[in-house]
Amino acid sequence: MGKFESQAKDLLTAIGGKENVKAVTHCATRMRFVLNDDSKANVQEIEKISAVKGTFTNAGQFQVIIGNDVPIFYNDFTAVSGIEGVSKEVAKSAAKSNQNPLQRVMTMLAEIFTPIIPAIIVGGLILGFRNILEGVQWSSLDGKTIVEVSQFWNGVNHFLWLPGEAIFHFLPVGITWSVARKMGTTQILGIVLGICLVSPQLLNAYAVGSTPVADIAKDWVWDFGFFAVNRIGYQAQVIPALLAGLSLSYLEIFWRKRIPEMVSMIFVPFLSLLPALILAHTVLGPLGWTIGKGISFVVLAGLTGPVKWLFGAIFGALYAPLVITGLHHMTNAIDTQLIADTASKTTGLWPMIALSNMAQGSAVFAYFFMNRKNEREAEISLPAAISAYLGVTEPALFGVNVKYVYPFVAGMIGSGLAGLLSTTMNVQANAIGVGGIPGFLAINVKYMVPFFICMAVALVVPFVLTVAFRKANFLTKAEDEKLASQAALAQAEVSQAAPVASTTASAGTVSSIVSPLTGEVKLLSEAVDPVFAQGVMGQGVLIEPSEGELVAPVSGTISVLFPSKHAVGLVTDEGVEMLMHIGMDTVNLDGKGFTAHVSQGDKVVAGASLISFDIAAIKAAGYPVETPVIVTNHNDYQVNPIDVLPRQISRGEDVLKVTKL
Repeated sequence: MGKFESQAKDLLTAIGGKENVKAVTHCATRMRFVLNDDSKANVQEIEKISAVKGTFTNAGQFQVIIGNDVPIFYNDFTAVSGIEGVSKEVAKSAAKSNQNPLQRVMTMLAEIFTPIIPAIIVGGLILGFRNILEGVQWSSLDGKTIVEVSQFWNGVNHFLWLPGEAIFHFLPVGITWSVARKMGTTQILGIVLGICLVSPQLLNAYAVGSTPVADIAKDWVWDFGFFAVNRIGYQAQVIPALLAGLSLSYLEIFWRKRIPEMVSMIFVPFLSLLPALILAHTVLGPLGWTIGKGISFVVLAGLTGPVKWLFGAIFGALYAPLVITGLHHMTNAIDTQLIADTASKTTGLWPMIALSNMAQGSAVFAYFFMNRKNEREAEISLPAAISAYLGVTEPALFGVNVKYVYPFVAGMIGSGLAGLLSTTMNVQANAIGVGGIPGFLAINVKYMVPFFICMAVALVVPFVLTVAFRKANFLTKAEDEKLASQAALAQAEVSQAAPVASTTASAGTVSSIVSPLTGEVKLLSEAVDPVFAQGVMGQGVLIEPSEGELVAPVSGTISVLFPSKHAVGLVTDEGVEMLMHIGMDTVNLDGKGFTAHVSQGDKVVAGASLISFDIAAIKAAGYPVETPVIVTNHNDYQVNPIDVLPRQISRGEDVLKVTKL
């Protein structure tokens, strides 16, 4: 009988039986199901299974978190179910069939915009900092700005214009590159096409509105004798770049299938790039510009019209549900378009997004406050609250708020009120990308005070409402059922289980764990994957590696090495179980860029080389390279980071102290 045979049978029943499973695979920590009918999965029963640490649904996949033992559990599951596992790519393809056309479009947009969001965030931070340097008149400086009284800061401000403006002016280059990356076509062609949309030889998009039509017809056209094409750039334009990038990719895919491989290197790029460029400047660019202007007009009408307060209340309340569906990625495009199109070069949409982040953060912080003595709930909710306050709400939404409903509703109400105030007072942001509390850096100086008033509402109202809803038992059914099931399960375990020693170490034994990587070590709660950020898999740290070499952090036995070589687990003689997961979602690379130097079952000493990996290749594929280093049997150990985080660390330096409970 397999180790998890009984629990695998329970899981098969709880997900709706064999006939409900379209595809199944696994990664380093979780089972990934594509179900025919998600509603048949009984989440409450699944989470009662002792091997299961949680569940969630993402991108059409129903994911069951198991932990280090997932390969064993997977083998037992396929054995008892008779279902043959599939590759990660096949599972992803099957998952897409569970999505409606709108969800597929939104998934594509998310996958296109996600790789360029870091650049947008950097640009937003830079513009926010420049906003403080050149836009704030300080009373302590006799009503002058910092750049007016300091040559040094004037120079800094002038220098920062370069990266700040480059990110947004040349945004089409990033979009066309990202489209090519997503479509699996030639990325350098995407870059070239993007450059052809923002070349200095074109009339800058920012200058089009102020340039007379007669001057454009005279000086800014390609004249072919019997017809002319406007020679206009698309700086900061999102939709034209998106349409042009898609046309390039589909043309390349079309020609690849029809041109013999021996001459494809010559003809495919030529027959893809040139027609795409012609389409971009004759049809798609003007069409995309018109669509973008139309979207901007509609949103701007909502932000500035006679019922703008209602628009603010609705958008503020509904932004968090948009995050759950993935539709929120469209707001990045709309925000960028607003900044490009409006005379003030500002957007009233982004302030409400930042306020929504804060509202959901305060709701989950209230949940933490009420459950701070519950170690399990506290270690999930507090990091989630901090993450939301810093602009990343997924851990808060999926980990607590949506799960228990009432904090989610409290956050929506607070966000709606803050949005109403924001539009009523016409709060404007100079840039996007800086969310949560740091979002004030992107706010136009003259709207700082109104924004702080909105912040107070977004921070206080959800906290108060979450506590009030809990005390009034309003919308608390999901949490009440969970508490009841936990109590029943705990009682069953007490009556049935025989005491088993989980480790060979005695209570109070202290072990030191050294860093397996060189780079920057950070709090685990900063991980982009909520499963790691919330500590579901274990406790430890997050390391952003600067060198692609992973070594053993302790002496022990390799307990698991995944075929994709992106994750490795080991256990010490004292019983400490560890997992190191290189990057996020890197299982999709199927081992490309990874070289393993050990095998499962090998004995290793601290410092022994485990895995070499190509940081540049991982990032080029669009995946974060941040690496959780965690103790997975953390219920048996107290796990504490050494020294203050974040900090730089080298391989072999002490990073964790582990104490047997």
